[in-house]
Amino acid sequence: MPQASPRGTYLQVSESLRQQIESGDIEETLPSEAALMSSHGVSRNTVRRALKVLEADGVVASAPGIGWRVARGGDRRSLAEKMTDLIAEDSLSAGDPYPSEAKLCERFSASRTAVRRVLAQMEGNGLLATVHGKGRTVRALPASTVGP
Repeated sequence: MPQASPRGTYLQVSESLRQQIESGDIEETLPSEAALMSSHGVSRNTVRRALKVLEADGVVASAPGIGWRVARGGDRRSLAEKMTDLIAEDSLSAGDPYPSEAKLCERFSASRTAVRRVLAQMEGNGLLATVHGKGRTVRALPASTVGP
């Protein structure tokens, strides 16, 4: 990636891959890690981090012996969208407890790291509040149209 900063480069690679998948340029199997390294001019670690971001969002899945494949069917929303939409889906109101990290990991088949990242974003956006010893509670309801 020309002129890319070393910090956050994996996010640029993941966004590039996401756009290629959404536009149909990548339909089934992603190129090999070596090919992605070459095409984006980044290290293997950067490619792997980018793929993990897409995996956490349900865009791609690892297929043993095959490589990375585009996830088919199911929910194509990002983890952040799913976790924000959960407030409306579970009819939560301001002050209600928000599900625990463990329950969110299980519900969305996501890593604890990915869940914590989104929870931090939601707290930063004022949707959730953390009460020491009591967990997270809904602080505000999201706008009716949730977007990035």
